[in-house]
Amino acid sequence: MLPAYISHPDCSKHEMGALHPECPDRIAAIRDHLLIKGLLEFMQPHDAPLATEEQLGRAHAIHHVHEVAALIPESGYAQVDPDTWMNPHSYRAALRSAGAAVLATDLVVRGEAPVAFCNVRPPGHHAEHDAAGGFCFFNNVAVGIRHALDVHGLERVALVDFDVHHGNGSEDILCGDARVLMCSTFETNLYPFCGDEPRGPNMVNIGLAARSGSDAFREAVDWGWIPALDAFRPQMIFISAGFDAHREDDMGNLGLVEADYEWVTRRIMEVANRHAGGRVVSCLEGGYVLSPLARSVAAHVKVLIGAD
Repeated sequence: MLPAYISHPDCSKHEMGALHPECPDRIAAIRDHLLIKGLLEFMQPHDAPLATEEQLGRAHAIHHVHEVAALIPESGYAQVDPDTWMNPHSYRAALRSAGAAVLATDLVVRGEAPVAFCNVRPPGHHAEHDAAGGFCFFNNVAVGIRHALDVHGLERVALVDFDVHHGNGSEDILCGDARVLMCSTFETNLYPFCGDEPRGPNMVNIGLAARSGSDAFREAVDWGWIPALDAFRPQMIFISAGFDAHREDDMGNLGLVEADYEWVTRRIMEVANRHAGGRVVSCLEGGYVLSPLARSVAAHVKVLIGAD
């Protein structure tokens, strides 16, 4: 029973202009580096399916799904917000990204894979219940989490998010849902300029100052996340795996390195092994400079699949 690697060629057809940082090359850079490192040899590949309207509707208002679909341009680009655009392939790519989280959930809950990594784009954690934005159209992890809860009947699911930007969309969808615990670290005074005040009792939001570095990040995880996760005893863990807090990525200034992503993944896996039978689904979020992105994902996946 091998860990699952889920992706799809449609995810590389979505693009938002030649100079946009959330570019198709992110998928290939990650895949190629995992291949070079020999990690894909220990994973079972799966094509991401298209998420259905019913699956999306567990996390989003149906009118939001219809509004995104209505924006599809016949050619060129359609603007969603100042940073987010659609081309003719974007909607299908967004359905694949959310569908990957659903398939990953199915595989892990059914015991067909111990863990899963979704190398997909567009990312999702800025997509709110009824709004797209921040490069995101549908909230992939939230769709997966609600699938685990509402379809598979799990009672407690955790989401951990270590992207440099706060997952405001995930918080918007999941705040107040007692079945979910969301733990997040992010850089303060950075898009989306929120998160310092949690919106629900099931949110553990820890903002970190610019240039605070590895020690502050690790302390936040050890003293903020881990006690809350152990008290919650999740039956499954989802990861919003953003790598834009890396010191070589100019999207933020936290100054993390590959060793930090390896370390935090190990801490998450320890919690998963204590409470969730090791069941983890990881979905790609940010990370925009290709070399540190690929290296950081490899450090993360290596621990995720137990190849460390």
